[in-house]
Amino acid sequence: QVQLVESGGGLVSAGGSLRLSCAASGSILSINRMAWYRQAPEKSRELVAQIIGISDTSTYYADSVKGRFTISRDIAKNTVYLQMNSLKPEDTGVYYCYALIGLRNGGLNNAWGQGTQVTVSS
Repeated sequence: QVQLVESGGGLVSAGGSLRLSCAASGSILSINRMAWYRQAPEKSRELVAQIIGISDTSTYYADSVKGRFTISRDIAKNTVYLQMNSLKPEDTGVYYCYALIGLRNGGLNNAWGQGTQVTVSS
């Protein structure tokens, strides 16, 4: 019923920047929470940043990315972005987009993107 499509990953040198995008499509009534998670090799998936709310939004960042990453969303486009600056090798991993979606039929959907690889070389 819904689909999340990510883009923007790639290979970058330490200190560089990348911008991830995630667009939601389908039978969407509203999206209350959008977030980015990442999973490094042999590690558990961790929450990197999230944005909650529609008109009044609140954001959360993992301590490891505070001051370097910025999450934002375009409500009209059902899209969330993650601007990543001052990247470090430890930021390497697969980045997954997540959205809690209210469906037009009245249900809720916990939607995940397919993941996009981010590799930061030292």
